[in-house]
Amino acid sequence: MTFKELGFSELILDSLSYMGFENATPIQEQAIPKIFEGHDILASAQTGTGKTAAFMLPILDIISKLSVDNTVALIIVPTRELALQIDQEIQAFSYTTNISSIPLYGGGDGQDWETQKRALRNGVNIVVATPGKLTSFIHNKYLNCDTIKYLILDEADRMLDIGFYDDIMAIIKKLPKERQTLLFSATMPSKIVKLSKEILNNPLEIKIAISKPNAKILQAAYLCYDAQKIALLSHLIKDKPKYKSIIIFSSTKKNVSAIVSSLKSQGMNAAAISSNLEQKQREQMMLEFRGKSVRILVATDVISRGIDVKDIDLVINYDVPRDAEDYVHRIGRTARAAASGVAITLINPDDMYHFSGIENLIEKEIFKINVPAELGESPKWEVNKRRSNNRGRPKSKPRKHSGNKRR
Repeated sequence: MTFKELGFSELILDSLSYMGFENATPIQEQAIPKIFEGHDILASAQTGTGKTAAFMLPILDIISKLSVDNTVALIIVPTRELALQIDQEIQAFSYTTNISSIPLYGGGDGQDWETQKRALRNGVNIVVATPGKLTSFIHNKYLNCDTIKYLILDEADRMLDIGFYDDIMAIIKKLPKERQTLLFSATMPSKIVKLSKEILNNPLEIKIAISKPNAKILQAAYLCYDAQKIALLSHLIKDKPKYKSIIIFSSTKKNVSAIVSSLKSQGMNAAAISSNLEQKQREQMMLEFRGKSVRILVATDVISRGIDVKDIDLVINYDVPRDAEDYVHRIGRTARAAASGVAITLINPDDMYHFSGIENLIEKEIFKINVPAELGESPKWEVNKRRSNNRGRPKSKPRKHSGNKRR
């Protein structure tokens, strides 16, 4: 279905034309008509399905026909990166209109606060905010919630994981009861269902099944011990000089720092991004990575959802994510558009059970490889939920076993 068939005004269609958008994705086809009709929506759709446009385009179309200079739409998101990304998309989608927007997020300096406060005082149509910073602006009476007609919660599951439930409920109590509420979540656990019952009014449910990883992603996994991981990373990256953009995901900030220090000591162009950095530092780091002046970005899951960087050649999971769907989000950073890509996961003995859960989710057995002989012996693939900690030092000589291939 085309966007014209979905009933958008010429102003929005012109913006979409400039961006080269013509056909809607499944989540857009299902959500947009119902949003135009005024329904509350409970939607499950992962990153990469076009969900931002699904909730943003109809709201922009509606606002473009109104004569307002105050805040009528509020979008709440879990991270600063997502707030910035959505605000950038709003600016692109509303290029031919006079709609204004502002992202509100923490982690910046006093100047950021003043800039955001000034924008709210001057009047802005759409606010995209993280819960903590939004609460501060509401508490200080810089944001008038009485005029809000549209509330969108994006990546609601991640917000609840972080612990924003109380903040979200406190914010919602400040909003008019007569409003349209759209809740988008990558997953639909019981806590999201509970939240939807508290804040939505007779919602229509839309569920786009979690997509399997792009077929153009070459997936592989190395069986290794923790003590081998840094050396293995170096081997993998040095073996791929043609790869210009590489992301390494780690679940802990401590490992991020250790990885970057090791790669830099070997002369590799690597940088870290995590919640330890100030917001401006994180924005600058992303600009440098997009511009290819930084080749290797080592990150926590803060950027596994919402990152918009083209032509990422290689994604490495330094450790196995505990949530199987996070694996899909992580490796989905590569092979975007018409490109292909590679995703490699390092699996220690304790992570084998969790990785088997990932294989069950994506309905595919990932090819497993032993570490290079010079790094020692690989652990044997063994799925055991209650296995003991086997992160000891590997033996000096490798051992062959069936089902795995040496490289």
